[in-house]
Amino acid sequence: LTLSLIYILFVEKRPPGSIAQYFRDDYKNTILVAVPASAYNLQTSLEYIALANLDAAMFSVLVQAKLLFTATFAYIVLRKKLKYVQVISLVLLTVGVMNMKFNAQGIQGDKDTFKGICATLGIAISSGFASVYTEKVIKASRATSPVSGAYSLAYTQVQLAVMSLVTIGIYAIIHDFRAIISYGLFHNFNLGAFLTVLNSAIGGLIVASVLKYADSILKGYATAVSVVMTGVLSMVLFGTELHTVYFMGIVNVVVAVLLYNGKNLDGLVC
Repeated sequence: LTLSLIYILFVEKRPPGSIAQYFRDDYKNTILVAVPASAYNLQTSLEYIALANLDAAMFSVLVQAKLLFTATFAYIVLRKKLKYVQVISLVLLTVGVMNMKFNAQGIQGDKDTFKGICATLGIAISSGFASVYTEKVIKASRATSPVSGAYSLAYTQVQLAVMSLVTIGIYAIIHDFRAIISYGLFHNFNLGAFLTVLNSAIGGLIVASVLKYADSILKGYATAVSVVMTGVLSMVLFGTELHTVYFMGIVNVVVAVLLYNGKNLDGLVC
């Protein structure tokens, strides 16, 4: 939210009133955005559970199951037909995720691997639903919205961030009201927490830029590289042992992502 506001005010050099005007002009979508905002809040909460019980390498592979759930929701809700190559890629993805699941071991120390896997699959389901909901409801209504073409992507980021604050704020009041009153909203908010928030904020802006300026092929390559790099960095920085089954899983997932986002590949399928 802060970075988007800075971009609007100092890069685009537009007045603060333009943000309020955007919300007034696009009030219908502001309400609709509450659904994906809640889904993204759920994903953030589940990420903490998943990463507390899984190593980063395994998490980065398992979370790619969101591709499978996105395709499933798109087929059911949007009636989108999958290409042959995309079907093959989803089969490869499923095999890769199953490889990682079978490679996982029960409870290791303070970590519950099964709990981490369930949280990661919850992230994948939530992500798939939010993506399809956005395409089905919000994009359809935005085509006839008075703000269409008049405002930059940063305004949409502010809109989504504000609704995320509202939904997570309601949850915090219901669940943690006494703790917030007793210790304050920023209790134990240290440098590590600040860097995590900053990283998420920058990542969100990068994702928005990718969705606007990059095509699906570049997005697929970026995802594949991120999966590989996460595994390598996890091994180097944290000493994570990467077994043969992990490499089998990662190959399946990377190939699946590239095939799913590829163009004009159906002609190569017999």
